[in-house]
Amino acid sequence: MRELAGYKQGVNLGGWYSQCDYSKERLDNFVKEEDFEIIKSWGFDHVRLPVDYNIVIKEDGTFIEDGFNRIEKVIKWCESHNLNMVLDLHKTLGYSFDEGENEAGFFTSARYQDIFFRLWEELAKRFGKYSDHVMFELLNEVTDKDYLESWVTIYREGIKRVRKTCPDVKILIGSYWYNSVRSVKDLQGPFDENTVLSFHCYDPQVFTHQRAHWQKGMPSDLVMSYPESYGLLKEKHKEIMSDEEMFAGFADGETIDTNFFEKLFQEAIETAEKFDVPLYCGEYGVIDKADLESTLKWYKDIHAVLNKHKIGHALWSYRQMDFGFTDERMDVIRDEIIKSGRM
Repeated sequence: MRELAGYKQGVNLGGWYSQCDYSKERLDNFVKEEDFEIIKSWGFDHVRLPVDYNIVIKEDGTFIEDGFNRIEKVIKWCESHNLNMVLDLHKTLGYSFDEGENEAGFFTSARYQDIFFRLWEELAKRFGKYSDHVMFELLNEVTDKDYLESWVTIYREGIKRVRKTCPDVKILIGSYWYNSVRSVKDLQGPFDENTVLSFHCYDPQVFTHQRAHWQKGMPSDLVMSYPESYGLLKEKHKEIMSDEEMFAGFADGETIDTNFFEKLFQEAIETAEKFDVPLYCGEYGVIDKADLESTLKWYKDIHAVLNKHKIGHALWSYRQMDFGFTDERMDVIRDEIIKSGRM
């Protein structure tokens, strides 16, 4: 499988230009230039910047100059600290992975799709000149499998629009089920040499999202450790996620380890090899409610498999957002996590 140079180990800047109150205070101060110096000091080579559409474009299609200036500022900070960047459209008009955003209609609305295409044409026009160290991610986390047919049509057109201005920029494409690694196999090519297939991994979610208030069906009192037996994981996953396939093929008495991630990633790896494109894990992490010993063990296991197959990765997330890598609680294990993630 082709390796994605320059994007081996990174971190998301979630909650800054996305999933926030969009106040000037937030946009100006949630992340500052000194944070890029910290990220570089960890040995990371890139950041992923989630951006919601309303930072850069209004619902009537009018562009917001301040938003584009903010993105360019981040690119310049990355340049100053020798970091690459993924520019991720985290929410578009008519669609968000978060139902609470009350965005709907994107996959059937020609108007919403036109705004999406116009926005990417503008982003390409402004930032395509940075293609040697900035990648474009067309859309974050398509949710339902029912959207796949429309999404394939949309991302094909989106790639075509961007390519008119930026023939060499790398473009990330994810699949459905919130960009699940298990859905990568259903992405449809052909893909050119500058396309990257992307996935997110928070599996098993009964561990990584334990007691998450936004997770449907998640008990507020669930406490899970890692590693754990497949028997218990199957029971809890079926009860909470209504999914019996996640642990198929593993005996109840076995304990989860790197073999789980090897099997989980296999089809995605085969798909990337079939299209001769790199594979990238744009989000992964453990909620701040999990115990630290378990958190460290999970990171070591997933890193072992990501690194074995040379899959670049960006953990979620730099600050707060229930997964804060810079939270004080992480001080005792942060260095070990960083070390385990190096290729």
